[in-house]
Amino acid sequence: MSDQIKHECGIAVIRLLKPLQYYYDKYGTALYGINKLCLLMEKQHNRGQDGAGVASIKLDTNPGTAYINRHRSSSSRAIQEIFSKINAPFNSVFKNKPERAGDTEWLKKNIDFAGELLLGHLRYATYGGNSIENCHPFLRQNNWKTRNLVVAGNFNLTNVDELFNQLVDLGQHPREKTDTVTVMEKIGHFLDEENERLFKQFKKQGNNKAAISELIAQNIDIVRILKDSSKKWDGGYAMAGMFGHGDAFVLRDPNGIRPVFYYIDDEVAVVTSERPVIQTAFNVSIEKIKELTPGHALIIRKNGETGEHRIIKEGVKKACSFERIYFSRGSDASIYEERKSLGYNLADRVLASVNHNIENTVFSYIPNTAEVAFIGLVDGVNNYLNDLKIKKIKAANGKLSDEQLKKILSQRLRIEKIPIKDAKLRTFITNDSARDDMVAHVYDTTYGVVKRGVDSLVVLDDSIVRGTTLKQSIIRILDRLGPKKIVVVSSAPQIRYPDCYGINMSKMGEFVAFEAAIKLLKENYKENFIEELYERAKAQEDLPKEKIKNIVKEIYALFKYDQISAKISDLLRPEGLNAELEIIFQSIKGLHQSCPNHKGDWYFTGDYPTPGGNKVVNRAFINFMEGKNVRAY
Repeated sequence: MSDQIKHECGIAVIRLLKPLQYYYDKYGTALYGINKLCLLMEKQHNRGQDGAGVASIKLDTNPGTAYINRHRSSSSRAIQEIFSKINAPFNSVFKNKPERAGDTEWLKKNIDFAGELLLGHLRYATYGGNSIENCHPFLRQNNWKTRNLVVAGNFNLTNVDELFNQLVDLGQHPREKTDTVTVMEKIGHFLDEENERLFKQFKKQGNNKAAISELIAQNIDIVRILKDSSKKWDGGYAMAGMFGHGDAFVLRDPNGIRPVFYYIDDEVAVVTSERPVIQTAFNVSIEKIKELTPGHALIIRKNGETGEHRIIKEGVKKACSFERIYFSRGSDASIYEERKSLGYNLADRVLASVNHNIENTVFSYIPNTAEVAFIGLVDGVNNYLNDLKIKKIKAANGKLSDEQLKKILSQRLRIEKIPIKDAKLRTFITNDSARDDMVAHVYDTTYGVVKRGVDSLVVLDDSIVRGTTLKQSIIRILDRLGPKKIVVVSSAPQIRYPDCYGINMSKMGEFVAFEAAIKLLKENYKENFIEELYERAKAQEDLPKEKIKNIVKEIYALFKYDQISAKISDLLRPEGLNAELEIIFQSIKGLHQSCPNHKGDWYFTGDYPTPGGNKVVNRAFINFMEGKNVRAY
């Protein structure tokens, strides 16, 4: 993606289902779980560039022994920093006391993170700063094991204010008004209630307090806790949690917005945000990895029992389509094919844009996530070219000379690597003004392959949000090559609406599609309509989220899709550009054809899967009208 956009967070959970000694005996290391967690996190590093964190729980420790360990880092090398700290005490023991390397009971008693339950988190902030305090996992600590809670997740909730007020009504005094803290305290409240319920039950049966603690750990009702905690949650989430006594869970939202995959055998239970990382780390086939059912929790009990449990009634599945276009690693088998299909679906429109003049067209892509979609685009254009060759050969009725036939068969697409990203310059500079100044130098270009004034130049990007990098950098450097026409192709549809479920796209002014629609309204003397929508949005502001309607849809409804694309082309045309410029976007139909199982398309259609989405989009519009440069949730 050429534009700056915040990634989603990532999670990784490992539960070792055998004693630590088993892994040393079979794999030659007591760090089997730690090494696998590191690999899972590195393979999902695309999800976390603001920080990371790891927590571990040791099972069946004696009183007086630390059993919960945690390291977090907000550095640019967070994963390496964390695992260097985790590994340092082990390496010291292995060097100075090599006889202890296989003594897993001693390691568990004396070395931090020598535990059976591990939780890793990769953070890419959609809210809050990049300090270590904002990094997951979060802890809620207590002297009773069963009241300790560790939480991390890939999520955003749209109704934090509502949930915060509920906590206050319960008599709590939350230290922060963030969705992570609110979620942790919500779960923690019902965890406390469950402990109280079981304590009274087992005390009534005549058990002493020491026995009651163990009975609570064996009988704690995680399903009840999660059902009570999540009743009012509105958002997309993959929520991971561990309890101090050794139970763990991963809960997915009822619309399946955020992804969760898991694998279980007789040695391990593993949960991650992306499927191929499990395949790589554990060398298992795709068929053995399951997707967590929306509205369900995978619960891993301290005794090793695992299973999915329904927590919330499933809604209409709206798994995020942006996962497929951009966020998840393209090495996933399904995502790879879907991205190719997205490119393939654009071939006809690209050919029409260059008047089917393949001989005088150079094809390229904007590094690097657009590469797979580019393969699909090339496949689509090659199919057209092959059909064209067949028609020419048939039309000649066998009268072609060898030279003529060779000329027809030798026609090829001119595929070149044109835009080149300068690896030394980073596009995720957080300060917008600094980024705008730097962005013109992030890309360079390959010279000498475009025929000046003759060739058209087609470049594929996976999506276009603001278009800042296109306008300030890419289109300018492409124009230096002297093409007759520049065609920028987006494998995603026009991004028209904010996200509120885990991706940092919450301001209407960030979307060039919205800017184009507003420009068209003004050019058609419809400023009064904008003001009318603003008043209607304000009138809905205090309504329950379930009664709010997305009024921004009415702006786009006034114009055809291609009208907005044409206006985007005008807006992104740099001053002094010599070439003709056209920007082509994926259609919604093409998106659904390519990603049939991921219909979460609210970025493009405004069809939010939860009521909170409509509240957020209206708030984003109000902020735009009032000139407030703040996020809408």
